[in-house]
Amino acid sequence: MNKDYLKLMDLAKDSIRYAYAPYSKFRVGAALLMTDGSVYTGCNVENASYGLSICAERVAIAKAISAGKRDLRAIAVIAEKSEVTPCGACRQFISEFGTDIDVIYIKDGHIVVKKIADLLPEAFNSACL
Repeated sequence: MNKDYLKLMDLAKDSIRYAYAPYSKFRVGAALLMTDGSVYTGCNVENASYGLSICAERVAIAKAISAGKRDLRAIAVIAEKSEVTPCGACRQFISEFGTDIDVIYIKDGHIVVKKIADLLPEAFNSACL
């Protein structure tokens, strides 16, 4: 396992503590590695109007984009009480920035690394417009 990816999982796990999940109690953390080595973290933020909630992955990506970063290398996601992969909306959001981005998560107790293109084949992208 890539040492950077293990660190990313640790940062994602640490980010869980900032999650705002008073309704679902489903707390999630994410950590995003850019190609320049910089890292951005995120946590899920719920809202009483559930549709306005935002996932940890999208929070981390928004932080990076708002800091002028666009070159995503990998993103790790972890939940407090269960295993989790990025939801469909997050998969689409991640794929906006490339098909070669590694997604790191835990499945059956093991760390898994997959390309976003494998998690979201035939994604809607700018070529579709």
